[in-house]
Amino acid sequence: MWISPQSGYPLRSLLTLRWPIMWMGCRGLPRGGPPRRPYRKEVLPTPDTPVVFVTAAEIRQYLRAQGIPFQDGHSCLRTPSPFLGPRGAEAENWTEGSPHSLFIDKTTGHFLCTGSLAEGNWEDFQASVEGGAAGSWASEGKGSETVDSQSNDVLRIWDRAVPLAELPDQEEIQVARTMFNLAKVSDATLKLFNVRYLRAARSLVFPWFSPGGLSLRGLKLLKAEGQGEGVCYVETTLPRPSAYHNLFGLPLINLRDVEVVLTSRELDSLALHQATGLPTLALPRGLAFLPPTLLPYLEQFRRIVLWLGDDLRAWEAAKLFARKLNPKRCSLVRPGDQHPRPLEALTQGLNLQRILRSALPAGHKSIVSFRQLREEVLGELSNVEQVAGVRWGRFPDLNRLLKGHRKGELTVFTGPTGSGKTTFISEYALDLCTQGVNTLWGSFEISNVRLARIMLTQFAMGRLEERLEEYDEWADRFEDLALYFMTFHGQQNIRTVVDTMHHAVYVYDICHVIIDNLQFMMGQEQLSSDRIAAQDYIVGAFRKFATDNSCHVTLVIHPRKEDNDKELQTASIFGSAKASQEADNVLILQDRKLVTGPGKRYLQVAKNRFDGDVGVFPLEFNKNSLTFSPSAKGKARLKKVKDDNELDPKKPPSRKGGGASGKQKDKAAQTPPP
Repeated sequence: MWISPQSGYPLRSLLTLRWPIMWMGCRGLPRGGPPRRPYRKEVLPTPDTPVVFVTAAEIRQYLRAQGIPFQDGHSCLRTPSPFLGPRGAEAENWTEGSPHSLFIDKTTGHFLCTGSLAEGNWEDFQASVEGGAAGSWASEGKGSETVDSQSNDVLRIWDRAVPLAELPDQEEIQVARTMFNLAKVSDATLKLFNVRYLRAARSLVFPWFSPGGLSLRGLKLLKAEGQGEGVCYVETTLPRPSAYHNLFGLPLINLRDVEVVLTSRELDSLALHQATGLPTLALPRGLAFLPPTLLPYLEQFRRIVLWLGDDLRAWEAAKLFARKLNPKRCSLVRPGDQHPRPLEALTQGLNLQRILRSALPAGHKSIVSFRQLREEVLGELSNVEQVAGVRWGRFPDLNRLLKGHRKGELTVFTGPTGSGKTTFISEYALDLCTQGVNTLWGSFEISNVRLARIMLTQFAMGRLEERLEEYDEWADRFEDLALYFMTFHGQQNIRTVVDTMHHAVYVYDICHVIIDNLQFMMGQEQLSSDRIAAQDYIVGAFRKFATDNSCHVTLVIHPRKEDNDKELQTASIFGSAKASQEADNVLILQDRKLVTGPGKRYLQVAKNRFDGDVGVFPLEFNKNSLTFSPSAKGKARLKKVKDDNELDPKKPPSRKGGGASGKQKDKAAQTPPP
């Protein structure tokens, strides 16, 4: 089992053998150690200082106007770099094989000079070209330093690590090889990739060298821990994961190489290269993220094979990454019994060359027959739990109804004013985010500071104002989550919001977007028009976005005004029926405390397109931790709601809207388990 936690532990603790390891399932625990390193979480642009959304056509037009030669690549435009000398002189000598070129991302306009390692956004590039600031950029190039303030600590760890074959005890070598399944990986391969072993921490050490291989920029340490009958791998990166952009194996790539295999683990790259001799690269954060900053280093390849793992999550990640890399040049190794991970395939004695030849092209124009789908269907039937999606850790009853959180779906969430919709949905999303679901929050009703305070309280399971001495510990852990915020506030144009969502999916590999709430998408320009038609258009836009980008969208919608003594139904959602029709899931936060007293708040799953299960379960709000998840002592009891066709004919039919009545639900919630 492979996990890739977001870690950033104090180096002093590592060097003194008091290294706190992050265990799977324990990501919510604080970590001790010295004060945190300075680090600023990146946020998406505010309306006051927006990022310029530039198209590839506009980039080409600008380069032509400035007289800058360029070549059109797979995902980037390649030009001479103004950060390496006078632009005119370099342009005259620049050829297709020039090793020092500047790459401009055709989707975002972000540029990277692979020679000086200068990078920035499209506006920065324009300023450097028009303002003559290239000299200052080049003098401040990131290549002049190894890993800024952490360089000394990184070098100390690297110097203490030794090649595995040079360990003095043969028994220790054998134990290390067994822990990391390196029985068939030769010492020559480990030496070629410069892999070392840190005896004190019992960890493999993978280096991050600069593109030329001249300086050490960072490290990844991998530790194997026994967990039941299996092994749990825990990794730590230096610097922190957000700044760790290593393509492991890049110094071994030749400028003449035209084909490469991408893997999600360094160990898989070792096995693949040894068995096939092909160039191999490992992504820095596995299945979670492919930083666009790395795309320039992959431009030279005419064919890229993605062999990321042996389950459906790896298959979904491979298809997502292929979109960034240009599907026309990508091929994917489909997971299956005959296609395990590369390291496992080498251990089992399988023919890795044959598996690579069976890779499927990522860019199909159309599906013409079931023959092309039968393997996909078999994969879903063989991996029912994985198809169901990511399961919640805090809401077991939600797992029993929805089965999991799946990409490409639209969830509509509603509830009465003041019932705690934002508080519940923040915990709902935080639960998924801590399990590796990259999340984008669009909160238009409350400020991001207030929302972050709520989520941090839920993350720490208690109010930090009463224990401020722990704030830095919890804030460090919270920063390492793949959580981003749109900094819009108040009424916003739907096109601006969707453009920002597209940007986030491309740059941060966002898998879950929360919009709170739809009414704020219907700005001032809609006051004089048909608001129902406007809402239908907005819902349709979010539905299309979720499908096209394989991204789950949770949309909060206020209900119509209802009598306090009536429970909400699907028909209570504001606007037309399009919202509930387009939605894959409809969740209703019912609040009957005004009628039956405090504590009668429960969640109703009113629609579930995945397998049809609907039902209700009570919620108990904990004011101290701002959470709705059930306590460890007494979890909420689930009551399934049968369809009208399945009701006992002797019993009176349920009222219009489906589901049990409010009294029946309250009674069910109060009934103790047998």
